[in-house]
Amino acid sequence: MTQPPAVRGYRPADLPAVEDICIRTAHNGGDSRPHYSDPAVFPAAFASPYVELEPEFAFVLDDGHGQAVGYIVGTADTPRFAADFRTKWLPTVAERYPAPEGRPSTPDETIADLLHRPERMVVPELIAHPAHLHIDLLPEWQGRGYGRALMRTFLRALHTSGVPAVHLVMSRANTRARAFYDCMGFHELDVPEPGSVAYLGRATEED
Repeated sequence: MTQPPAVRGYRPADLPAVEDICIRTAHNGGDSRPHYSDPAVFPAAFASPYVELEPEFAFVLDDGHGQAVGYIVGTADTPRFAADFRTKWLPTVAERYPAPEGRPSTPDETIADLLHRPERMVVPELIAHPAHLHIDLLPEWQGRGYGRALMRTFLRALHTSGVPAVHLVMSRANTRARAFYDCMGFHELDVPEPGSVAYLGRATEED
């Protein structure tokens, strides 16, 4: 029986869909496949470790037929997550995505470099926002209120767990995503030399 689209908790069977969504939205909100030799490096860095290490904070948008068409993943404790990423996750993917020798020289190497430096997630200026998140929706499911539903579900889970605030990191080139985050009550955080990204944060308690 067909059900209406709804947010639900992540299930292990959702992993292929989550990875596909990540790949298809990783290039400033667009499809990364034309731009990377092995775009699966994106979910290896920004999606799969979250559902593996903290599945209790992973939620998907189900299209009503059991298929995930969007997701939100994250951690309640960024320093702890970075440590677990280093010891528990990175060894499982390091051989497929080796760290570049020297400065990254290709788009794939740029993401692989991030993969091998999980400590980059720990930024002293973000100590008051210990949680962080990644959210992605397939294009045809964007702009319909589902991103808001995913975000509210995630914020509620963090708040219930006693986490006061959350942050995210986004490319400044992704102007559509920035408009969404502004509408969700995120504001820019002061981080020295942020480069081409912006750090945004908000309290987990709903307004």
